[in-house]
Amino acid sequence: MTTPIQTSHTNAWSIPPHDYEAQRPVAYRLPDAPASRYLTMRDGCRLAIDVYVPEPLNEGGSTTQHPTLTLFTPYYRRFKMAANAEGDRGPNTAKFRDYFVPRGYVVVVIDVRGTGASFGTRDSFRSPKERDDSREVVDWIVAQPWSDGKVGATGISYPGAASDFLASTGHPAVKAIAPLFAVWDTYTDNYFPGGIQLKALTQSYDDLMVALDHDQRHMLHRFVYYANPAYEGPQPVDEDPNGELLKQAITEHLGNFRQTEFMPEFKFREEALPYDAAFSSASFSPYATSGGVREDVAILSMSGWMDGAGYSNAAISRFLTLDKNPRHLVLGPWDHGARIDVSPWRTSTMADFPWLAEVLRFFDHYLMGLDTSLADEAPVHYFSLHAQAWKSAAQWPPEPEHTTLHFAADGALTAQAGTAGEDTCQVDFSLGTGAGTRYERIAAINSTEYYPDWQGRTDRMLSFTSAPLTAPAELAGHVIADLWFSASEPDAALFVYLTEIEADGTERYVTEGLLRALHRKETPCPDTYRTTWPFRTFTRQDAAPLVPGRVEHIRLGLLPVAWQFAAGSRIRVSVAGADADHCGQVPHGRPPALTFTRGADRASRIALPMRPVSA
Repeated sequence: MTTPIQTSHTNAWSIPPHDYEAQRPVAYRLPDAPASRYLTMRDGCRLAIDVYVPEPLNEGGSTTQHPTLTLFTPYYRRFKMAANAEGDRGPNTAKFRDYFVPRGYVVVVIDVRGTGASFGTRDSFRSPKERDDSREVVDWIVAQPWSDGKVGATGISYPGAASDFLASTGHPAVKAIAPLFAVWDTYTDNYFPGGIQLKALTQSYDDLMVALDHDQRHMLHRFVYYANPAYEGPQPVDEDPNGELLKQAITEHLGNFRQTEFMPEFKFREEALPYDAAFSSASFSPYATSGGVREDVAILSMSGWMDGAGYSNAAISRFLTLDKNPRHLVLGPWDHGARIDVSPWRTSTMADFPWLAEVLRFFDHYLMGLDTSLADEAPVHYFSLHAQAWKSAAQWPPEPEHTTLHFAADGALTAQAGTAGEDTCQVDFSLGTGAGTRYERIAAINSTEYYPDWQGRTDRMLSFTSAPLTAPAELAGHVIADLWFSASEPDAALFVYLTEIEADGTERYVTEGLLRALHRKETPCPDTYRTTWPFRTFTRQDAAPLVPGRVEHIRLGLLPVAWQFAAGSRIRVSVAGADADHCGQVPHGRPPALTFTRGADRASRIALPMRPVSA
């Protein structure tokens, strides 16, 4: 049984978020209902928006003009509810409305075109048309009497990426954005990690899209966030009390793209569609428009260690790329959206860290100009699992030095390369990682436990295990697998897992990395997409089949994590060629034999950004 360890929230900040929240005045209340209307875009498409203007608690004691926070969502700005029913009308955005409006921010929530009560059709996931719409919405906002001319943007996942896109328009009113749990590159961060398509994700998102966009509310029970039986479709705007315009809008939505047909078009990154030479995976990825972000726009990137297939990489890459901007990075013990505390040593299932308070402090500093002491903070804050403590750092990665461990004979993992040899494993396409993994939440599956059944899973993989650690050691950053291998087929998938085996034999999943061997070529990072782990283009031009039997050298970055290994624990590295629960077969129907060399000048190894824990 896991024993909870007391979490430290205080040492990493000059003002911890909960302390800032406690001393921050609340001088306003929410209006009884938002003002709701249509805005007409340049092409005639009408977008539904809700506007929440703070109402002063005391007459005469509050300002009448405020900074504005925008949330662009495809998940309904607000549901219509059955009479006398209970529940939140805005499950996707309510937490932002309820938190920021009483603290003096106007909150504007927008149904992106083709969704909710808005007209139009969705021609793409994160369509470039939405980026153009966002600029027009801000034009309208700054012309309103309640606006002080300063605009910020935030949101979780899709609305978070919309924050990036809004900033990339260069609109002068946009001063700060907080993309939360949001992609930088939709290809590698979301749908094709390592160039391997997540097979269940496209279907799950398509089901949700149909349920919402087509108002097929009988389908919503499958999604815990939208399962309230009192939900009666999107809320019409004020000018449409009988919902006649809403019916017309939903009819237009029937022409929306389908994710199951759309996403498989992008097997190669940045490859244009055969019917549109200007449209590729870059068209719906924030990195591709990041050159338009003005250098004075402040940016808060936030993610968690179990945030899907690569959202933590997205937050880090955004932080590294926009290095001329005021920028902050927060990486916590969270899944997608910080709903669950993923630490095996957590004291509560639901995340209890007040991350919204840190978002508030960020906007207070850059939009309201309040004295927040944010300038005194380190730019990076991250949570170390098992140590159960927040840490701060001046840069990413926080630990630049690496401990190297080599594959060795008899499944050992050693500090020295040792003598030459090789180990072969036959890929088992039935091998999977279960249903309690980092991938379920991004497929809208209600997950509360992470890798609870990891015990014994790596026994079916090719594994190498270290001697017991003589002292605790802290890992913080990206583990790099440096592999020499050959395959019996012209393509293969590589799945590399890091496990802690505690002194009593308990096995704990730490992190993983995956790569389709077709995409093994490394290239330098472009200016719009900086990393501290091996970068690949995933383009057709750089893709190359393997030559069966020929040894190849591949470096593979595992997903980042901060994790403290206990004294007496052993570190295990495991390699597989399939995850049947989440990924398609590579290559189809032809399970390869994989051979890894060790020792001498072809020494497979793993580099861990890890150091002993100081007493």
